[in-house]
Amino acid sequence: MSDKEWEKLMAKVDKQIESVSDAQMFPEKKGAAPAQKAATTAARDTTKSWPAIVRLALSAALGLGVLFWPYENRCGAGLAGYLAVVTAVSASGVWSAVWTWRHRTARAHALSLLLIVWGLVLASAEILPRTGYAKQNLPWVCMAKG
Repeated sequence: MSDKEWEKLMAKVDKQIESVSDAQMFPEKKGAAPAQKAATTAARDTTKSWPAIVRLALSAALGLGVLFWPYENRCGAGLAGYLAVVTAVSASGVWSAVWTWRHRTARAHALSLLLIVWGLVLASAEILPRTGYAKQNLPWVCMAKG
């Protein structure tokens, strides 16, 4: 299939998707009572995206704040605390990704996915050298000298 044919097909698909309403794309349950249908419609119409953006802002602040980690994170309790915070960065990225997906905020969702990757990168930078993947051999536990 050539690029022109592919673009033509994708344009046709986009046009069909745009012509379908949200109610048709996500139909309600057939056995639902009229009150439930009305509640679902009202909830769908009144949903705001600002809570998703607030969650993303909190997650991004945590992701940037971990760059300025003030404690020793080479080994021991400092390393455990750092890894806990990095895990929280990834978890908050997942948390904000779920909300941005539900509220259909595409740019915020992409940022949430980048936040998840950022947390995984920070974790792997500390874990991989200790598991023998990299040439360094860093300790998990600090040994007292002297």
